[in-house]
Amino acid sequence: MASSKEYLSFILEQLSEVEGVRTRAMMGEYLIYVRGTLIGGIYDDSFLIKPVSAALERLPGAALAEPYPGAKKLLVVDKLDDKGFLKELLEAVSEEIAASK
Repeated sequence: MASSKEYLSFILEQLSEVEGVRTRAMMGEYLIYVRGTLIGGIYDDSFLIKPVSAALERLPGAALAEPYPGAKKLLVVDKLDDKGFLKELLEAVSEEIAASK
């Protein structure tokens, strides 16, 4: 099932305080980059991010989900109403991923 453009617009509005957010359409879904670093995506109208330490610390008990069959599991971000939290989360995740390269 493909994600809707309405859900993409909602997520982008919630991420509006994060600098350098870009998306890329990919087979009906959307990859999300922060300052050029892939941090996750929108799959089946769910916002998923890579389960790195920074994400696990900020999302204790978050569910894991496969973005598509056979893929590595990603964390489900369900705390979508707090733009400040999302900014902190995405910046920490993107920094950790970028530093590990």
